[in-house]
Amino acid sequence: MTWNIAQARQQFSEVVRLSVQEPQAIYNREKQVAVLISAAEFESFNQWRTAQQEPSLTAQFGEIRSALQQAGTRDLPIPDRDTVQRPNAFVPMLEAEGLSPRPASN
Repeated sequence: MTWNIAQARQQFSEVVRLSVQEPQAIYNREKQVAVLISAAEFESFNQWRTAQQEPSLTAQFGEIRSALQQAGTRDLPIPDRDTVQRPNAFVPMLEAEGLSPRPASN
């Protein structure tokens, strides 16, 4: 529902009561100047706003990169993938199907 300022002032308790059901827009000379919302909606908005203010993953990586550069670390050692031994669940599945996990060499 919409209210002009004079109506909202005269019927403030009604505006507050209705704000629990839906936002109540308040206008001054055809221009929206305020919206009264429920406390629950306001809390949800504050949680959303707080989440939006958290740095993005890209910004966090940028901060880490800057910290590493300031510490004098140029590169982090990355081990070759051949030396890392990890189980591959795909290989037993292929063997169970009677397929070879590695392509035949010519």
